[in-house]
Amino acid sequence: MAQPPNKDFFQRVYEVVRRIPKGRVTTYGAIAACLGSPKSARLVGYAMNASHRVMPPVPAHRVVNRQGLLTGRHHFPTPTAMQEMLEAEGVKVLNNQVKDFEKLFWDPCK
Repeated sequence: MAQPPNKDFFQRVYEVVRRIPKGRVTTYGAIAACLGSPKSARLVGYAMNASHRVMPPVPAHRVVNRQGLLTGRHHFPTPTAMQEMLEAEGVKVLNNQVKDFEKLFWDPCK
């Protein structure tokens, strides 16, 4: 029988994601590295998939892949919701990718 994901790890992910400033983005891998588990980017993704029912709210729309792609967009209420939320914060998105990704990247370890 498979073990359920580590709830404590998910909570630590949510704490990091709640610190991402509006108008900035970070990556699954950066969050994993900041938590001392650099090979756990996929587990961070699982945490983001489960975050929509967590309180206080988690701004999961600010987490993208290492190239700035909105790979998690299919886990939002509509396929465009993630992009719309980012654009409401001033983040430009073109073809499901954050424009100026390097400039907008927020390093959770700093």
